[in-house]
Amino acid sequence: MNDTRERLLDAAERLYAERGIDAVSLREIVQAAGARNATAVQYHFGDRAGIVRAIFARHAPEIEARRHALLDAYEADGRTGGRALAAALVRPMAARLGDASGRAFLQIWADVVNRPRPLLPLAVPDDPPDAAGGGAAQQPKSDSLCRWRDLVEPVLEEDAARLHRRFTAILYASTELARRARSGPRTDDRLFTSYLIDVVAAILGAPVSAETRRLADERDAARR
Repeated sequence: MNDTRERLLDAAERLYAERGIDAVSLREIVQAAGARNATAVQYHFGDRAGIVRAIFARHAPEIEARRHALLDAYEADGRTGGRALAAALVRPMAARLGDASGRAFLQIWADVVNRPRPLLPLAVPDDPPDAAGGGAAQQPKSDSLCRWRDLVEPVLEEDAARLHRRFTAILYASTELARRARSGPRTDDRLFTSYLIDVVAAILGAPVSAETRRLADERDAARR
C-alpha cells in the first residue's frame, strides 16, 4: 500500500512539474503510477490539494532544517545584513536542484506561490495582497519561512514592508528557482545560487522611490 502511495506521489510530482497542477487530472496520475484502483488518489490523499501537500511534505524536513540552521547562525552572529537573510531564503530551496524530485518540487512550489487564489488552505501568517492591491496570494505553511519573515522585517524600510517586499522576494526566488529547475541538471548551480542571493538581497534592500511612496499613500487613503 505504501508502495502505491509513493508511486502516485512520484507520478504526480513528475506530471505537475511538466505540465502544471491545473493541467493534470487525478485519473492521469493513477494511470501514470500504474495503480489498479481508479480511486487510488482519493484513497491516499483525498484530492489534488492533498497530493500537493504530500509532495511538499516530502521535501519540507530538509528545507526546514537547512533554513533554521542558517537563521540560527544569523542570530548567533548578531548580523543585520540583508544578504545573509537572502541566503537563508534561497539556499535551502536551491539545494533541491541536485536531484530530479527536488527540481520537480521547485516547479510545483512556484506554481502554488504564484497563484492569486490559494490551492492549499495553509498559509504563512500575514500573507499580503499584491503591491497594487490585488487579491491575496498565499504561500504553503512553513515555520522557517515565518521565522525568516520576522527577522527580515526590521531590516526593511517601513514603506518597503508596507508594500510587501518580503513577498516580492519570495515570489522572485520561487520563479527563478523553478526556471532553473526546468532546464535540468547544470554544472554551475553554485554560481546561479550565489547570484540569486545577490538579487534577492538587492530586492530586500532597495529603497522605495518618492513616486511609489506617493502612489501607495494615495491608494491607502482611498481605502479608508
